[in-house]
Amino acid sequence: GLWGAPLKLISGFPPPMTYSESPYGVGGSNRESTSAIVLPDGAHKGPHDIMAFTDYEKGLAYAKSVNKPILLDFTGFACVNCRKMEDYVWSDPRILSILNNKVVLISLYVDDKRELPIEEQYVSKETGKKIKSIGNKWSDFQITRYKANAQPYYIILDTNEKSLNKPAGYTPDIAEYEQWLKLGIQQFKK
Repeated sequence: GLWGAPLKLISGFPPPMTYSESPYGVGGSNRESTSAIVLPDGAHKGPHDIMAFTDYEKGLAYAKSVNKPILLDFTGFACVNCRKMEDYVWSDPRILSILNNKVVLISLYVDDKRELPIEEQYVSKETGKKIKSIGNKWSDFQITRYKANAQPYYIILDTNEKSLNKPAGYTPDIAEYEQWLKLGIQQFKK
């Protein structure tokens, strides 16, 4: 809203609150501030201040160091359903607790336009296209490894990069998404 109030009715169309200069509203603050927490290398505060990685290798290394499963999130800056999941589902206290405490979140933006360094650019073996941007790289990774090209697209992995349950897409039902998360975490503990 005008003064920073959430606009859940049109969630997904305007940029997410985390892109805002005042993500907690004008004069507002996060009552449960995590500013004292030192983030590991490559991590940042994502939606709802969830610690997230946007680099797969750094997120994987961190997951190994803390022995937690990975929630791999194929997303996009312009993905309406991704923002809806973040605003409606991830904001639920049950889901937020899981995302903050039980998994390592790696969010890969398939529409990230930033150019890869020349030495990291390549031609995709899967599509034959020149991979020039970070988003191209993550999109190619999703297509090559998971045979999918949809956002949001969620996969729970162990630290050996093995899928722990079937992937999930847009899941607006909080209880269903919670059950899916818990199943993957349970498989990790076996």
